[in-house]
Amino acid sequence: MTRTGTRRSTAHRRHDRARKRHATRRTRPAGRTDQRRALRAEAPTILGLLVDDGDFTAMTGYPSFPFTDYGRYLHHVDALLHSLHARGTHVAVTLFDPAAYAAYCTGTRQPPDRPGSRTRYTAEATTAGPAVPYARQPLDTLRGTLAREAEHRATWERATDLLMDAGRCTDCGEELVHCAFDRASHTLIRLVEAVGPGRHHVVASLPEDSRPPLLAAARIGSDEDGELHLDEADALLLCTVMAACAATVHPGGLVIRTTASDGTDTVRGWTLRGAVPHPLTEPEVFNAYCTDPDTGDPVPPEPGVRYAAGIPLPPPLPGDLA
Repeated sequence: MTRTGTRRSTAHRRHDRARKRHATRRTRPAGRTDQRRALRAEAPTILGLLVDDGDFTAMTGYPSFPFTDYGRYLHHVDALLHSLHARGTHVAVTLFDPAAYAAYCTGTRQPPDRPGSRTRYTAEATTAGPAVPYARQPLDTLRGTLAREAEHRATWERATDLLMDAGRCTDCGEELVHCAFDRASHTLIRLVEAVGPGRHHVVASLPEDSRPPLLAAARIGSDEDGELHLDEADALLLCTVMAACAATVHPGGLVIRTTASDGTDTVRGWTLRGAVPHPLTEPEVFNAYCTDPDTGDPVPPEPGVRYAAGIPLPPPLPGDLA
């Protein structure tokens, strides 16, 4: 009897304390979950993508990296991107470079074998590297775009470094990086105007000692009125490589392939010495265009393509570059 009463008394006290705790709890304001969900939808996501099997293999050396098969990794990346896009989340995809990541961890003293370190590196990589908005494009297209953007950035940095290290122009006394770019831009416009109307694919190259050559290309449309249509980013890189020819003893090269309104293609070429174009002869253009740059072996000419000598340009008039 006494024990039973004691048990009931203890149970009542516990029940009373539980009721008091429940009564003192703050009631969650209505709509707070919806507000957080709305904020989450406005928070962008950045994803670092390993664009090739070599980069993926480098990351498998970290035990905390959860994937061992590149194809399966790409499958999960694609599914994640689709899921985020379906929620209305803005997603930017950037290049995850394992070598740059290792250097980042060394410089910041971050442990490389932790997901948090990879997250911080990815967030900072977008400030210095390419970032492509995700819009349901195929993953192969996304990988190709990122690889090209990274290659363009590396080319621009190398060409700019050459110009910065060259100091001042011996002709005008200004920084070579500025006047050489102005001259290259002017030269490109004059060459396209000299070639005439059509769709032009312009490629500039500059060899470097013990390094792959600098390469840049742009597609430029020229109508009957002389108006030019081009992508500004591609033209900027092209002119930067052309300008870098003024900062090296190695001659560069420029090739313009023009597709006329009737569909015929004509290829012309120039060497760039000190960023000044010197026209190649027709046989020189043929040899340059029909030779494998890596092996030196001849390459069969394309059917229907005409090879022509480069068009000589007179020196710019005083004030043309002002």
